[in-house]
Amino acid sequence: MARLADTAGIDVVGQAIQRFDKPNSATYIGPGKVDEVKLLVQELQADVVIFDDELSPRHQRELERIFGDDVKVLDRTALILDIFAQHAQTREGKLQVELAQLEYRLPRLTRMWTHLARQAGGRAGGATGGVGLRGPGETQLETDRREIGRRISQIKEELDGVRAHRERHRSKRQQTELQVVAIVGYTNAGKSTLLNKISGADVLAADMLFATLDPTTRKVDMPGGREVLFTDTVGFIQKLPTQIVAAFRATLEEISDADLLLHVVDVTHPNAAAQIEAVEDTLAELEAEHLPMVIALNKADRLTDQEATLRDLDLSAPAALVSARTGKGIDELLILIEATMVKLLQPIEVHLPYERGDLLSLFYERGQVDEERHSGTGVHLFGRVPSRLIPVLDPYRAE
Repeated sequence: MARLADTAGIDVVGQAIQRFDKPNSATYIGPGKVDEVKLLVQELQADVVIFDDELSPRHQRELERIFGDDVKVLDRTALILDIFAQHAQTREGKLQVELAQLEYRLPRLTRMWTHLARQAGGRAGGATGGVGLRGPGETQLETDRREIGRRISQIKEELDGVRAHRERHRSKRQQTELQVVAIVGYTNAGKSTLLNKISGADVLAADMLFATLDPTTRKVDMPGGREVLFTDTVGFIQKLPTQIVAAFRATLEEISDADLLLHVVDVTHPNAAAQIEAVEDTLAELEAEHLPMVIALNKADRLTDQEATLRDLDLSAPAALVSARTGKGIDELLILIEATMVKLLQPIEVHLPYERGDLLSLFYERGQVDEERHSGTGVHLFGRVPSRLIPVLDPYRAE
């Protein structure tokens, strides 16, 4: 939580923790803890209080009333949305963040205008013998709701167009028959740094949470000579807000369409096991947990006892110790990825006429040739290729 606040440009000056079975209906935390936090805010002269969970509109309204008008109450979702707004670069990314922000704010509009509605209602009641008239606050609230509703509809239409373009781009990319590796992992695990090291790309890689929001795809030459596409994706985090998952679903679909997942783990983090679990939970939510996976245990150059670390993590997929910063272990990681992807290839036997040299080259570039024989009519090949290449070669299957 402190790292999130720091990434958003907020200085953390104190914290308070409370354990409870269920939140207080009015203030989330209990009355005694509210008083404690209020005193802490006054003592430290804090102007923002952040809760490490999602607050209801009522919780925020009551807490800001108690803490004072000059103290802003934020929850985890609002903080993450603010960080995303700072880091979105592409048109799609900015639209997705704005949509998530508006859908988050819509049910919370009331706390901005209820004081006006109360004042107006009181005056109207006194002047008309108790007949309720709509005050300016309520009118403003309805206006704001309509404006936000219109903007949400407009953004959704724009995103539909962007997503259609992305889908066409993805289909065109799939026609190249290249296998795709999606890089996933907890935010700030080093995904972008690893992609830069593997591909020679120049993707933004910063020591901050959610430095990368927009997917970046690069072609990589594997040790066996095969070309593979690597796609960097938005980082995951524990309790990732549902608005973010929903808004970035189009971007996260890059993960579901991949042939293999490369899960990058900051192996030096004290909560590495919990971060792995958070990533696996998000993958399950995206219905991508069935995809084959290779784990890159990043920042291994800082480890003192590698064997003990591996035992403690109890990994369920093949893993390699790497350092994206120094490049150590990268070759071993690529060999592991390639070996895992070879297992995904589908066996096929074809007879290609000599005039289809393009398909012969495609078989060698994208698949693995186990046997080759020449005859008077063409080349007879037996081997394995990616499943998406099967329809291209089907007309030339050997009888």
